[in-house]
Amino acid sequence: MSSEKAYKLLALQEGISNNEAKALIDDGLVYAKGQKILIARALMGANTRFNVQEVSKPSVIFEDENLIAINKPAFITSEKISEIYKFPLLHRLDKETSGVLLLVKDEEFAKKAIEEFKHMRVAKTYVAAIKGIVSEEININEPILTIKTKGGAHSKISKDGKEAISKVTPLMVVGKKSLVKVEIKTGRTHQIRVHLSSVNAPIVGDEKYGKNRSARMYLHAYYIGLLGYNFKANIPKDFNALGFEISNKFEI
Repeated sequence: MSSEKAYKLLALQEGISNNEAKALIDDGLVYAKGQKILIARALMGANTRFNVQEVSKPSVIFEDENLIAINKPAFITSEKISEIYKFPLLHRLDKETSGVLLLVKDEEFAKKAIEEFKHMRVAKTYVAAIKGIVSEEININEPILTIKTKGGAHSKISKDGKEAISKVTPLMVVGKKSLVKVEIKTGRTHQIRVHLSSVNAPIVGDEKYGKNRSARMYLHAYYIGLLGYNFKANIPKDFNALGFEISNKFEI
Protein backbone atom coordinates (compact mmCIF):
# COMPACT_ATOMS: atom_id res chain seq x y z
CA MET A 1 0.00 0.00 0.00
CA SER A 2 1.38 3.44 -0.92
CA SER A 3 1.95 5.99 1.80
CA GLU A 4 2.20 9.77 2.04
CA LYS A 5 2.82 12.46 4.64
CA ALA A 6 -0.20 13.04 6.87
CA TYR A 7 -0.54 16.75 6.13
CA LYS A 8 -0.53 16.16 2.37
CA LEU A 9 -3.25 13.51 2.64
CA LEU A 10 -5.29 15.79 4.89
CA ALA A 11 -4.93 18.68 2.44
CA LEU A 12 -6.31 16.50 -0.36
CA GLN A 13 -9.18 15.22 1.79
CA GLU A 14 -10.24 18.65 3.02
CA GLY A 15 -9.46 20.63 -0.14
CA ILE A 16 -7.12 22.99 1.71
CA SER A 17 -3.49 24.03 1.31
CA ASN A 18 -0.61 21.96 2.69
CA ASN A 19 0.19 24.78 5.14
CA GLU A 20 -3.39 24.87 6.42
CA ALA A 21 -3.39 21.09 6.82
CA LYS A 22 -0.08 21.16 8.70
CA ALA A 23 -1.41 23.87 11.02
CA LEU A 24 -4.49 21.77 11.87
CA ILE A 25 -2.29 18.83 12.82
CA ASP A 26 0.13 21.02 14.78
CA ASP A 27 -2.86 22.44 16.70
CA GLY A 28 -3.92 18.93 17.76
CA LEU A 29 -7.20 18.97 15.83
CA VAL A 30 -6.75 15.97 13.53
CA TYR A 31 -7.57 12.33 14.29
CA ALA A 32 -7.38 9.06 12.37
CA LYS A 33 -8.70 5.73 13.65
CA GLY A 34 -9.53 7.36 16.96
CA GLN A 35 -5.97 8.58 17.57
CA LYS A 36 -4.72 12.15 17.48
CA ILE A 37 -2.19 12.76 14.71
CA LEU A 38 0.87 14.17 16.48
CA ILE A 39 3.34 14.55 13.61
CA ALA A 40 2.31 16.35 10.43
CA ARG A 41 5.03 14.63 8.40
CA ALA A 42 4.21 11.13 9.63
CA LEU A 43 3.81 8.64 6.79
CA MET A 44 0.30 7.20 6.56
CA GLY A 45 -1.58 4.95 4.18
CA ALA A 46 -2.95 6.72 1.12
CA ASN A 47 -6.52 5.67 2.01
CA THR A 48 -6.39 7.09 5.56
CA ARG A 49 -9.55 9.03 6.49
CA PHE A 50 -9.15 11.91 8.92
CA ASN A 51 -11.55 13.52 11.37
CA VAL A 52 -10.96 17.22 11.97
CA GLN A 53 -12.20 18.66 15.24
CA GLU A 54 -14.11 21.91 14.86
CA VAL A 55 -13.00 24.91 16.88
CA SER A 56 -15.59 27.25 18.38
CA LYS A 57 -15.27 30.97 17.75
CA PRO A 58 -14.23 33.30 20.59
CA SER A 59 -16.90 35.68 21.87
CA VAL A 60 -16.92 38.91 23.87
CA ILE A 61 -18.32 38.57 27.40
CA PHE A 62 -17.86 42.26 28.28
CA GLU A 63 -16.09 45.35 27.02
CA ASP A 64 -15.57 48.89 28.32
CA GLU A 65 -12.85 51.55 28.17
CA ASN A 66 -10.52 49.49 30.41
CA LEU A 67 -10.66 45.91 29.20
CA ILE A 68 -12.25 43.21 27.08
CA ALA A 69 -13.31 39.88 28.62
CA ILE A 70 -13.26 37.07 26.06
CA ASN A 71 -14.70 33.56 26.24
CA LYS A 72 -11.74 31.71 24.71
CA PRO A 73 -12.41 28.35 23.07
CA ALA A 74 -10.03 25.43 23.42
CA PHE A 75 -7.37 25.04 20.72
CA ILE A 76 -6.84 28.76 20.17
CA THR A 77 -3.78 30.31 21.79
CA SER A 78 -4.09 33.35 24.01
CA GLU A 79 -1.73 35.17 21.64
CA LYS A 80 -4.10 34.48 18.73
CA ILE A 81 -6.97 36.02 20.72
CA SER A 82 -4.81 39.10 21.25
CA GLU A 83 -4.22 39.28 17.48
CA ILE A 84 -7.92 38.93 16.71
CA TYR A 85 -9.08 41.67 19.10
CA LYS A 86 -5.96 43.85 18.72
CA PHE A 87 -5.32 44.46 22.42
CA PRO A 88 -2.60 43.07 24.73
CA LEU A 89 -3.15 40.17 27.11
CA LEU A 90 -3.49 40.73 30.84
CA HIS A 91 -2.83 37.03 31.51
CA ARG A 92 -2.71 33.76 29.55
CA LEU A 93 -4.53 30.45 29.31
CA ASP A 94 -3.02 27.28 27.86
CA LYS A 95 -4.06 26.57 24.28
CA GLU A 96 -6.40 23.71 25.25
CA THR A 97 -7.86 25.60 28.23
CA SER A 98 -11.12 27.39 27.52
CA GLY A 99 -12.80 30.21 29.42
CA VAL A 100 -12.40 33.79 30.59
CA LEU A 101 -9.39 35.61 29.14
CA LEU A 102 -8.77 39.32 29.73
CA LEU A 103 -7.29 41.86 27.32
CA VAL A 104 -6.45 45.39 28.45
CA LYS A 105 -7.28 48.62 26.63
CA ASP A 106 -6.15 51.32 29.06
CA GLU A 107 -2.51 51.60 30.14
CA GLU A 108 -3.19 52.92 33.64
CA PHE A 109 -5.76 50.19 34.27
CA ALA A 110 -3.23 47.62 33.03
CA LYS A 111 -0.69 48.77 35.62
CA LYS A 112 -3.24 48.43 38.43
CA ALA A 113 -4.39 45.03 37.20
CA ILE A 114 -0.82 43.71 36.96
CA GLU A 115 -0.29 44.74 40.60
CA GLU A 116 -3.42 42.78 41.58
CA PHE A 117 -2.00 39.66 39.94
CA LYS A 118 1.43 40.26 41.48
CA HIS A 119 -0.01 40.52 45.00
CA MET A 120 -2.40 37.57 44.53
CA ARG A 121 -5.55 39.66 44.85
CA VAL A 122 -7.26 38.13 41.80
CA ALA A 123 -10.03 35.57 42.38
CA LYS A 124 -9.86 32.69 39.90
CA THR A 125 -12.10 29.64 39.64
CA TYR A 126 -11.63 26.82 37.14
CA VAL A 127 -13.62 23.71 36.32
CA ALA A 128 -11.80 20.49 35.42
CA ALA A 129 -12.83 17.00 34.42
CA ILE A 130 -10.45 14.62 36.14
CA LYS A 131 -9.71 10.91 36.13
CA GLY A 132 -10.71 9.29 39.40
CA ILE A 133 -13.37 9.88 42.02
CA VAL A 134 -13.18 13.03 44.16
CA SER A 135 -15.90 12.98 46.82
CA GLU A 136 -14.63 15.55 49.31
CA GLU A 137 -12.78 18.85 49.32
CA ILE A 138 -9.01 18.75 48.85
CA ASN A 139 -6.69 21.60 49.79
CA ILE A 140 -3.33 21.43 48.03
CA ASN A 141 -0.51 23.61 49.31
CA GLU A 142 2.60 22.48 47.45
CA PRO A 143 5.31 24.80 46.04
CA ILE A 144 5.81 24.72 42.29
CA LEU A 145 9.05 25.16 40.40
CA THR A 146 8.82 26.12 36.71
CA ILE A 147 11.64 25.53 34.27
CA LYS A 148 11.42 27.33 30.94
CA THR A 149 13.09 25.80 27.89
CA LYS A 150 12.92 26.25 24.13
CA GLY A 151 10.31 23.51 24.06
CA GLY A 152 8.08 25.39 26.52
CA ALA A 153 7.59 25.60 30.26
CA HIS A 154 7.52 22.57 32.54
CA SER A 155 6.45 22.76 36.18
CA LYS A 156 6.84 20.37 39.09
CA ILE A 157 6.33 20.26 42.82
CA SER A 158 9.59 21.17 44.52
CA LYS A 159 10.71 22.59 47.85
CA ASP A 160 12.70 25.07 45.75
CA GLY A 161 9.54 26.33 44.06
CA LYS A 162 7.17 29.21 44.80
CA GLU A 163 4.10 28.97 47.03
CA ALA A 164 1.10 27.48 45.23
CA ILE A 165 -2.34 26.92 46.77
CA SER A 166 -5.32 25.19 45.15
CA LYS A 167 -8.71 24.34 46.67
CA VAL A 168 -10.48 21.44 44.91
CA THR A 169 -14.23 20.93 45.42
CA PRO A 170 -16.21 18.03 43.89
CA LEU A 171 -19.19 18.94 41.69
CA MET A 172 -20.21 15.72 39.96
CA VAL A 173 -19.08 12.11 39.55
CA VAL A 174 -19.78 10.01 36.47
CA GLY A 175 -18.30 6.53 36.38
CA LYS A 176 -14.60 6.87 37.17
CA LYS A 177 -14.41 10.56 36.29
CA SER A 178 -15.19 13.63 38.39
CA LEU A 179 -16.06 17.22 37.63
CA VAL A 180 -14.34 19.51 40.12
CA LYS A 181 -14.13 23.20 40.91
CA VAL A 182 -10.62 24.50 41.50
CA GLU A 183 -10.02 27.85 43.20
CA ILE A 184 -6.44 29.02 43.01
CA LYS A 185 -4.97 31.49 45.44
CA THR A 186 -1.77 31.75 43.40
CA GLY A 187 -1.14 31.66 39.67
CA ARG A 188 1.89 29.51 39.00
CA THR A 189 2.53 28.12 35.53
CA HIS A 190 0.44 24.95 34.99
CA GLN A 191 -0.50 25.05 38.68
CA ILE A 192 -3.85 23.25 38.45
CA ARG A 193 -2.49 20.59 36.13
CA VAL A 194 0.49 19.86 38.39
CA HIS A 195 -1.49 19.96 41.65
CA LEU A 196 -4.27 17.67 40.41
CA SER A 197 -1.76 15.21 39.00
CA SER A 198 0.06 15.21 42.36
CA VAL A 199 -3.06 13.87 44.15
CA ASN A 200 -3.64 11.18 41.50
CA ALA A 201 -6.50 13.13 39.92
CA PRO A 202 -5.06 14.21 36.56
CA ILE A 203 -7.10 16.29 34.15
CA VAL A 204 -8.69 14.26 31.37
CA GLY A 205 -6.66 14.87 28.22
CA ASP A 206 -3.61 16.31 29.97
CA GLU A 207 -0.86 14.49 28.08
CA LYS A 208 1.96 16.46 29.70
CA TYR A 209 1.19 15.98 33.39
CA GLY A 210 -1.57 13.37 33.40
CA LYS A 211 -0.19 11.07 30.69
CA ASN A 212 -3.64 10.49 29.18
CA ARG A 213 -5.17 11.44 25.85
CA SER A 214 -8.62 12.70 24.98
CA ALA A 215 -10.32 15.05 22.52
CA ARG A 216 -8.93 17.98 24.53
CA MET A 217 -7.59 18.85 27.95
CA TYR A 218 -10.76 19.42 29.94
CA LEU A 219 -9.84 22.53 31.91
CA HIS A 220 -12.03 25.64 31.81
CA ALA A 221 -11.44 29.10 33.32
CA TYR A 222 -14.93 29.62 34.72
CA TYR A 223 -14.59 32.86 36.73
CA ILE A 224 -12.19 35.74 37.32
CA GLY A 225 -12.62 38.76 39.56
CA LEU A 226 -10.40 41.81 40.05
CA LEU A 227 -10.69 45.57 40.69
CA GLY A 228 -14.47 45.38 40.97
CA TYR A 229 -14.92 43.35 37.78
CA ASN A 230 -16.43 39.86 37.83
CA PHE A 231 -16.68 37.63 34.75
CA LYS A 232 -17.97 34.10 34.12
CA ALA A 233 -17.91 31.83 31.08
CA ASN A 234 -20.32 28.90 30.89
CA ILE A 235 -18.77 25.43 30.87
CA PRO A 236 -18.46 24.30 27.22
CA LYS A 237 -20.84 21.63 25.95
CA ASP A 238 -17.94 19.36 25.00
CA PHE A 239 -17.62 18.45 28.70
CA ASN A 240 -20.86 16.51 28.17
CA ALA A 241 -18.96 14.13 25.87
CA LEU A 242 -17.47 12.67 29.07
CA GLY A 243 -20.94 11.93 30.47
CA PHE A 244 -21.47 15.07 32.55
CA GLU A 245 -24.89 16.67 32.13
CA ILE A 246 -24.06 20.37 31.99
CA SER A 247 -26.40 23.05 30.64
CA ASN A 248 -26.00 26.83 30.32
CA LYS A 249 -27.97 27.12 33.58
CA PHE A 250 -25.34 25.13 35.47
CA GLU A 251 -23.82 27.34 38.18
CA ILE A 252 -21.06 26.62 40.65
